[in-house]
Amino acid sequence: MELKQYWTIVKKRLWLIIMLMVLGGGGAGLYSYMVMNPVYEASTKLIVNQSSEASMLAKLDLGTINSNIQLVKTYKEIIQTPRIMGVVAEQHPELGLTAQQLVQKINVSSVNDTQVMNVSARDVSYEKAALIVNSVSEVFMQEIPLLMQVDNVSILNTAELDRTPAPVSPSPKLNIAAALLLAGMLGMGAAFLLEYLDDTIKSEDDVMKVLDMPTLSVIPRMKERDFSSNSGKLKPVPVEKKARSEKNVPFEA
Repeated sequence: MELKQYWTIVKKRLWLIIMLMVLGGGGAGLYSYMVMNPVYEASTKLIVNQSSEASMLAKLDLGTINSNIQLVKTYKEIIQTPRIMGVVAEQHPELGLTAQQLVQKINVSSVNDTQVMNVSARDVSYEKAALIVNSVSEVFMQEIPLLMQVDNVSILNTAELDRTPAPVSPSPKLNIAAALLLAGMLGMGAAFLLEYLDDTIKSEDDVMKVLDMPTLSVIPRMKERDFSSNSGKLKPVPVEKKARSEKNVPFEA
């Protein structure tokens, strides 16, 4: 099919595409603003540095920094284990979360392959998210010397409890844009499918394709208002008067 035919099909069922886009975008907006609960994120930063004993014996060099960077990858896995989260749940019962629930809420990442670790938590309450991430960071700093026999983790900054940040999700604008795009694609797919399933003859080109014969004449479709006296055209002749006219009997139109 040529591009003109595609464009003709789209214009023919443009109402269907617009209707689906309006329904999809409106539904996504209502769900984002009215149904979904806002989710907030709080984060802390930890630094992996020389232990106090090692700093007394040697100066900080490139090899030590690379070693600490490698330790960050290990610490990222350790902090998200039930070994650490179980201690957090035990020492902070006010959170009301189990070790497994804490594991699901915590996310740990390294900052561009540096000695800095970013620990974040998400919750429907920012205050609770800040309490979770602060508790996890403190317990991890206390427990890592027992696990690794090194004391090289420090807290750079903690999550502030008195902040009122914007929620990180949902994003209504992004949800609406995605819904409009998907609804538009669905509408175009439905338009082409309906056109493919429609085997009726509607134009001279259809006649040529089906019968392989040219169209000799076309009878236009006319509506009743086209015969009204207001339009300056003649009224349709009734059947009984048409019969009288065939016998050359005069009658009033």
